[in-house]
Amino acid sequence: MTRIVILTGAGVSAESGLGTFRDTDGLWTKYDLAEVATPEGFARNPRLVHDFYNARRKTALQASPNAAHAALARLQAALPGRVTLVTQNIDDLHERGGASDVIHMHGQIMRALCADCAATWDAPPVMRAEDACPSCGRARTRPDIVWFGEMPYHMEIIAEALERADLFVAIGTSGEVYPAAGFVEEAAAMGAETLEINLDPSAPGRFDRVIQGPATQAVPAWVAEVLGG
Repeated sequence: MTRIVILTGAGVSAESGLGTFRDTDGLWTKYDLAEVATPEGFARNPRLVHDFYNARRKTALQASPNAAHAALARLQAALPGRVTLVTQNIDDLHERGGASDVIHMHGQIMRALCADCAATWDAPPVMRAEDACPSCGRARTRPDIVWFGEMPYHMEIIAEALERADLFVAIGTSGEVYPAAGFVEEAAAMGAETLEINLDPSAPGRFDRVIQGPATQAVPAWVAEVLGG
């Protein structure tokens, strides 16, 4: 029974209109990441951080899943229990595209977190610095996002999946941000085949096979190949 671990990055959601870190004129370029994507930045100016993520949440809510999201959901449904879907993306387009049990290693823009008691809940469309945590009542609510300097979520679950994988697939990710950038080596060390699907492939020789092209074209074609049509 072939077990597949799929890691998706910003390139999967880019064609739904959600920007990446590397967009030359995108939302990320208008902010200092040390101020909006670190615990220290949140401590200094929570209002600025909420403004930044409110804008990202609004954009995510307006976006629609694309053909790549739908194809991965189809693969997952066709191979029950055999496809582990891990994403670096904080949007919910995989879920809205039909996927289930998605592992969000960098958190979710649609969820809120209390910086004091660690309670989590569904985030409202607009979060404010003065919002009280529904569990402890303190005004220390933040987006449930893994910021720079924080440990990604679900690393033990991901490590176990990589150990069992027969095929590891990285889709739309730069391969430059650790620990996710090391997943291909971890999977290969355990004997898994490796595949990269990307608009701009990463360093030559990292993967056994590379499929180059936009996610909305390359991913459905690969899924059709796996499923035999």
